[in-house]
Amino acid sequence: MPAAVSLFRRRSFLAKAAAVVALVALADFLFFLQEPGWTIGLFALAWTVALAVAVPAVRHHRAAIVALAAAFADACLLADDPGPIKWLLFWIALSLAAMLPGRRFDDAWQWALRLFIHGVSTAYAPIADLVRLSRLQRPPARFGAGALLRLAALPILGSLVFLSLFAAANPLIENALAAIRLPSLDAETIVRAIFWTFILFMTWPAFRPRAVATGLSLEGGHGLVPPASTAVVTLSLAAFNLVFALQNGLDLIFLWSGAPLPEGMTLAAYAHRGAYPLIATALLAGLFVLVTLRPGSETAQRPIVRRLVVLWVGQNVLLVASSILRTIDYVDAYSLTVLRLAALAWMALVAVGLMLICWRLLLERSAAWLINANALAAAIVLSAGVTIDLGSVAAEWNVRHAREVDGTGAEIDLCYLNQLGPSALVPLAWFETRIGNPALLERVRYVRGRIVGDMRRRQADWRQWTWRDDRRLAAAEATLGDAPPRARVARWGRDCNGRPLRPPPPIQVAREAAPKADVPSPPVAPNDLPSATPGEPPAAPLTPGAER
Repeated sequence: MPAAVSLFRRRSFLAKAAAVVALVALADFLFFLQEPGWTIGLFALAWTVALAVAVPAVRHHRAAIVALAAAFADACLLADDPGPIKWLLFWIALSLAAMLPGRRFDDAWQWALRLFIHGVSTAYAPIADLVRLSRLQRPPARFGAGALLRLAALPILGSLVFLSLFAAANPLIENALAAIRLPSLDAETIVRAIFWTFILFMTWPAFRPRAVATGLSLEGGHGLVPPASTAVVTLSLAAFNLVFALQNGLDLIFLWSGAPLPEGMTLAAYAHRGAYPLIATALLAGLFVLVTLRPGSETAQRPIVRRLVVLWVGQNVLLVASSILRTIDYVDAYSLTVLRLAALAWMALVAVGLMLICWRLLLERSAAWLINANALAAAIVLSAGVTIDLGSVAAEWNVRHAREVDGTGAEIDLCYLNQLGPSALVPLAWFETRIGNPALLERVRYVRGRIVGDMRRRQADWRQWTWRDDRRLAAAEATLGDAPPRARVARWGRDCNGRPLRPPPPIQVAREAAPKADVPSPPVAPNDLPSATPGEPPAAPLTPGAER
């Protein structure tokens, strides 16, 4: 029986080693000295399949199967449009699939620490397993490596000594030995070896997770903060409710109902100032409830305390809603960006977290339940954020609500659309068909042409090709045609907003230093001025569109 177990383990180890070698070979073919694209998703899919094939425990564990399915879905997203957050979600799902057969899922916080240790293990896991493999006892072999080395050492060394002596005495042997060329290690070979090592260290821990990661457990950490008395908690909640009522009352009067503000105070100054401080306030409120009110405690059972907690959490949710409204007002005034979309999603998560804290207290749920519920909500929001093209959402909103379209929104920021790149192509194509101003049309054509040029260059390489960019180009062609007009060439180039740049200042030669060497500046004809469109003066270079 021990021999059968040893044979099974040896075959399992060889299967995992073969899977890693195959992944290294695939990574070399797809990525070495190449720009990646959809190939990142292809490699992720191959990694997922290799784990399922080489580790049978993953296929026989219910939770691991769910994590493996999530890794497969994330790999498909990477193939559609690769990104760092998508890769992080894929790695988390794949690592969970590899580690869950060794330990049940208790709470998200402890698993976050286990995943961190698992990630750190990539720096040493293959070396540790190699050392462990070398220490395994093997049955003595008649012709093992040691015996073969002892047998061949003297003949080889003696032959080399005699050959060196013969080479010194015989020019024919010397020339024959000199003609032997050993393979040289050029720079590309060294870089390729480093690349192979990186892929090996990255993929190996998924097939053999460290016991130090799966065995981590944090128990008994709920009593680190001494509980406060019922009187202290009751007075604190009453005072906090009064303070929050002041802020929420002002928001209801001026922000929600639109009542006139005091003289000298504008709505923009009131609304655009406190979104993030108010979110920090709500987070502190949630932390207070978590620390001082544990389900089942004497304080949490008091009816007055429970009513004050529900009231306070409700005020915090209203506070978060006011922060969301402030951000929406800011978007109306200054346009939409990806960061502002992320801020709105974060505020919604804070509101959900506050309600879950209240729910946990009223229903007497465990701390693990609260952590897992918040982690699930965060995972849903994050997965939706990487599935939806937030850059395209922001660009679409900006062009449809631009002042040049409806006459009421913010002025179109072509620098920011230029910065969004492929995400802005389809909205720009729609915007180009709605422009009546010739000067603005030239600028939009320039930005659109620049984005299309970069995309076509990447799409021409099958490794950099992505399915999402292919759909974007097809949608733009359906809107503008196969050969849309290009912007006219500006002599001095254009800035990120598409405006022609001013000519550089002429070189001034100091007359005092070399009076005879003065070279007059060449005259600039009026037709050479870089105004690509009649009626539009040349503009100075602008700073690329950034967050206001």
